[in-house]
Amino acid sequence: MDPTRIILAGGWISLMLVYLLGDVLRIFSGDAEPGKIADKAAASWMWLLAALIMLVPIVMITVSLMVPATPLKWITVIVSAALVVFNLAGLPYKGLYDNVLIVVSFGFNALVIWVALAWAPAAEQ
Repeated sequence: MDPTRIILAGGWISLMLVYLLGDVLRIFSGDAEPGKIADKAAASWMWLLAALIMLVPIVMITVSLMVPATPLKWITVIVSAALVVFNLAGLPYKGLYDNVLIVVSFGFNALVIWVALAWAPAAEQ
C-alpha cells in the first residue's frame, strides 16, 4: 500500500480527535448546554446534521485507504477545504480552548491538503 494513503488516513484521524477533544472540553467546561446548539433548543434534524458532519473525517479515513489515487487526491482537497470553510463560519467560539483547537484543526486540514496535492502515486493496480 502506498504510504501516502496511510499518512492521509492518519491526518483524518488526527483531525477527528481534535474535533472530539473540543466537544469533550466544551462539555466539561460548561460551555455546552444539554439539548441546545448555539444556545437554542435543537431539533432532531440538527443533531442528525451534527452527527453527519462529525462522520466526515471518519468516512475519509476509509476513503483514504480504498478509493483510487486520482479521485482520492481531489476528494481529499475538496472535503478538507469544505471543513475549513464550515469551521470558519462558526468562529469565534465561547472558549479560548475551542478557538485554539479550531486553528489546530486548520493546520491538520492544511497538512492533509498539502500531502494530497504533493502526492505522485505509483500506477494503480
